[in-house]
Amino acid sequence: MTAIHQLSQSKKAAASGWIGSALEYYDFFIYATAASLIFPQIFFPSENPTVAIVASLATYGVGYVARPIGAFVLGHWGDTHGRKMVLIVCMFLMGISTMAVGILPTYQQVGILAPILLVILRLIQGFAVAGEISGASSMILEHAPFGRRGFFASFALQGVQAGQILAAAVFLPLAAYMPTDAFNSWGWRIPFLLSFFVIVAGYIIRREVEETPAFAREDRRGETPRSPIVQAIKLNWPDMLRVICMALMNVIPVVATIFGAAYAVQPAYGIGFAKDIYLWIPVLGNMLAIFVIPFVGNLSDKVGRRPPIVVGALLSGLLAFFYLYAISIKNVPLAIVVSLLMWGVVYQGYNAIFPSFYPELFPTRTRVSAMAISQNIGTTITALLPALFAMVAPPGSANIPLTVGAIAFGITVIAALAAVTARETYRIHIDDLGDPAAVPIAPADYERQRAAAAHGAAAART
Repeated sequence: MTAIHQLSQSKKAAASGWIGSALEYYDFFIYATAASLIFPQIFFPSENPTVAIVASLATYGVGYVARPIGAFVLGHWGDTHGRKMVLIVCMFLMGISTMAVGILPTYQQVGILAPILLVILRLIQGFAVAGEISGASSMILEHAPFGRRGFFASFALQGVQAGQILAAAVFLPLAAYMPTDAFNSWGWRIPFLLSFFVIVAGYIIRREVEETPAFAREDRRGETPRSPIVQAIKLNWPDMLRVICMALMNVIPVVATIFGAAYAVQPAYGIGFAKDIYLWIPVLGNMLAIFVIPFVGNLSDKVGRRPPIVVGALLSGLLAFFYLYAISIKNVPLAIVVSLLMWGVVYQGYNAIFPSFYPELFPTRTRVSAMAISQNIGTTITALLPALFAMVAPPGSANIPLTVGAIAFGITVIAALAAVTARETYRIHIDDLGDPAAVPIAPADYERQRAAAAHGAAAART
């Protein structure tokens, strides 16, 4: 009965992580879409359209500015009050702030107060999303059966991809098929208000998940730290630095969907791809990733966490050259194929693994704080890369694919080296994670325990 209950909690934790990540990133990405399509007109009216667009997109960037702050606060909360509590807090913060965007008055109605309120809500969104992946990854990992942590933890990232697909599936048809006046007046609000239903579903699932056994043991022994952030920086700084470097892998989606789109579509670069092609690349890439992620997560339980990350980092970095080259020669089919291979498939060697690898590098008492702070610092650095790419490879410059591709590849090499220097974690028991001196169990014993976990899952289904 205990084994069946444990497996049930593992599945509920994975479902909780999936739906929570889907909600958080649905909310995050409908904002990004609206910031491009509609917000310049209704929140930032200006006689100069460029000023309005820049101001609108700047509010998107504000979300990234808030992430390190959210990482410090929510990471502390997750390590002192529990994984379950911090995930419910994140979900409600993100959902309520997103619904509030859907009822905001426009600039024409309340003047400068409208963009001020929009920025405040975007700050809350960025603050909330900073705790979701680290909290969800830690909760799933600590509930998962030994030998299957990589597979179960990968569902947190599968939820991220699903949330982005859902955002596109809701927003793009409304923008395409509603009359322009109706969409500008009230249609754009629909995707934001729909967050209500996802919050309800997420809360129902998350309240059914028990606090993780690892955190509960620490709490019973009185070992939850008063200042997990201080302890994490003091004791875990080498692994936090590694995570910052590995999190720079976000350069690949930046190349695929931000700089790559600008290079292909903006008239100044002279390539001339149709804009609607680049609305579909993220959707198709995420659809591919949904299938690839659990496969790679399961593979990491067999071969370890480091090999998929290293291979995924180096190959996706190399493919960045070919992707930008395909754009430069104006070959639309080749650009799409290489983009999907680079981002939708190869990049998932990293993307599917970090939800298990990052929290495995840290002990239970500082796990959420250490992962949240270091991952969000790395991700925030990559948010500056589009501006860097535009500076070193502006319209009219020569060798754009070589210049930007070299920077992207150099960053992926840094990520791969960080993974190589980290210790392997997949054969270390949960209570020994974060201990540099921990000894992995023997491969034969590991395979027996992994097989027993898989057999338990099969038995529970019959």
